[in-house]
Amino acid sequence: MSHEVEQMFVVGAAPWHNLGRKFETPPSLEEALVAAGLDWKVTTEPLFSGSKEQVDALLTRRSSDQSILGVVGPNYTPLQNTEAFEFFRPFLDEKAAAIETAGSLRQGKRVWVLAKINRDPLVIKGNDIVEKYVLLSNSHDGTLAVRVGFTPIRVVCNNTLSMAINSEASKLIRIKHTKNVVSNLESVQEIMNLADAEFEATADQYRMLTMKDINSKDLEKYVKLVFNTTAKLVEAGGNVENLNNKRILEQIVPLFEGGRGNNMTEIKGTMWAAYNAVNEYLQYERGNDNSNRMDNMWFGDSARLNKKALETALILAA
Repeated sequence: MSHEVEQMFVVGAAPWHNLGRKFETPPSLEEALVAAGLDWKVTTEPLFSGSKEQVDALLTRRSSDQSILGVVGPNYTPLQNTEAFEFFRPFLDEKAAAIETAGSLRQGKRVWVLAKINRDPLVIKGNDIVEKYVLLSNSHDGTLAVRVGFTPIRVVCNNTLSMAINSEASKLIRIKHTKNVVSNLESVQEIMNLADAEFEATADQYRMLTMKDINSKDLEKYVKLVFNTTAKLVEAGGNVENLNNKRILEQIVPLFEGGRGNNMTEIKGTMWAAYNAVNEYLQYERGNDNSNRMDNMWFGDSARLNKKALETALILAA
């Protein structure tokens, strides 16, 4: 297994990006914690300079092997892995969700828990289905804040999609690295209902993309807009034709024409297929290996590009 993914598990027919231990049915929170390799604690300790003078920072360390995870601010309070899992207990107790995958990246510096929401999936068009998830991600090295958000995943290819709107439901369940790090959920069903409404609004945006047919010229323009910065566009005098993304385009064109799910008759040749081609490229082609792509898609630059790809597609389809 690649060095990026340290340990993980997944529930379902195939391991996530062909990584991790497989479960046929969702494990309990306690089983999930062990299967994900996250049954350890994070400790903090003072940090000293070379002259043995205490500095205004803390060192985070993993209890299982005493490895150093990172350097954080003086007021940092770790969100323990057990607390991250316990966050999901109200959802599981009310049968509102089930844990589907969890694990760690970069020797424990980054961790995640993904739960599938037990609501009807989104039917985009024909047999193209999108399932609803809630994702908690966290870092123990101070590089990322704790994030909790609702995440759509396209079933046919396991592609993590972008939400078309800023989720108000996600804002209700924020967690911070403070002494009050673990928040209580007062109304699981209320949050699930709000999230469900936002998933449906997002699905309407996806469906709009299925109604917009595009040609090879449109696809080329779309790819250039997604993968070039505003500065590059200014450099090109505002002319998209002058932008160059030949290598990326060569990889995306086959995905547009016959990528995972894009060969369905009702999807083929549409802006929805174009967005999913970019999405598939980010998750399965870009980067050095599967675990690196997974890290980048959930935590790094590919997450930003995924969001930009959807926003650009919606503009072009309008």
